[in-house]
Amino acid sequence: MNSIEHAFSDHYGQARAKFLAAAQAAGLAVDSHAHPLRGSQGEALAMDVVLDGAADSAHLLILSSACHGVEGYCGSGVQVHALADAAWRAQARAAGVAVLYIHALNPHGFSFDRRVTHEGVDLNRNFNDFSRPLPANPDYSEIAELLVPETWPPTAENLAATERYIAERGLPRWQAAISRGQHEFEHGLFYGGRSPTWNNQTLRQVLRRYGSSARRVAWIDLHTGLGPSGVGEKIFADRDDAKSLARARAWWGDQVTSIYDGSSSSPLLTGLMWTSIFDECPQAEYTGIALEYGTEPVAKVLQALRADHWLHLHPEAEPELARQIRQQMREVFYTDTPLWRKQIVEQAQQALSQAVEGLRGR
Repeated sequence: MNSIEHAFSDHYGQARAKFLAAAQAAGLAVDSHAHPLRGSQGEALAMDVVLDGAADSAHLLILSSACHGVEGYCGSGVQVHALADAAWRAQARAAGVAVLYIHALNPHGFSFDRRVTHEGVDLNRNFNDFSRPLPANPDYSEIAELLVPETWPPTAENLAATERYIAERGLPRWQAAISRGQHEFEHGLFYGGRSPTWNNQTLRQVLRRYGSSARRVAWIDLHTGLGPSGVGEKIFADRDDAKSLARARAWWGDQVTSIYDGSSSSPLLTGLMWTSIFDECPQAEYTGIALEYGTEPVAKVLQALRADHWLHLHPEAEPELARQIRQQMREVFYTDTPLWRKQIVEQAQQALSQAVEGLRGR
């Protein structure tokens, strides 16, 4: 088995074991933050953190996986491969860049093949100021009952209503209404929560511990589920700041897209995770992207998410239907083929190299 194939895993427990083994082989210590619950196979869950480089480095590159649980099949594979890539590690060391690997931001979702945390929250909609009024999403409120119906598969009436909404307002409006983030329907899709999750609080601890000395921070957060299969869209992950966007495009190329100007496959979102960097590392100049790899058409991805949320509310579902829903969730967020994995790793290698050169000023 080649090095790329070996880096990827079939379940969370295996992915964690490979990450820990890769860190050990690289001679690096692991800082494990234990999750309060057990996994789908009774295994221990943790957000595992590895620093490759000086603790007081002025230049820090963060590489994170599994913000959205089931997307960790992709992200973990990239991280394991990077830890075993001697040439890449040497490039970072020569540039004076410390690399912070955050494995399984959402280990519970990873283990259970779900996108949400154990609280049912979309972690990448959970970074809000909860002392203030939360962002409203009236479009979601209009279709909430439609999205997670009483029965699955949806009835003919539900399908007709869904098709009517899309025909009248368009698929982009449907996607945006669903995925923007909402704080009203706790069992609904892309629920941002009403308080910080365990993952939110733990990540902030990690950023404070490892980012307090950095003058410049880059962050590549690995995702799947949007765009053409095997293509890694580099989505600008920062405030709506022209100078920062120009820097990101100077580092990663003009193909860096933005949710602010409509160039991204992602709509405008709220409660985004990377905003935590401004709270926890305010001294640092920040540049970041979400590397979003395509898998299946967006309509199929959203349908899988609807089914997953329905199943969570109906544990009495027929075993075969439950199995199909879980399998579909994995398939829409992880394309289990050698070609797709090769495409993923090669694009990640390029993005990591570009980030190192950007951090050191080239």
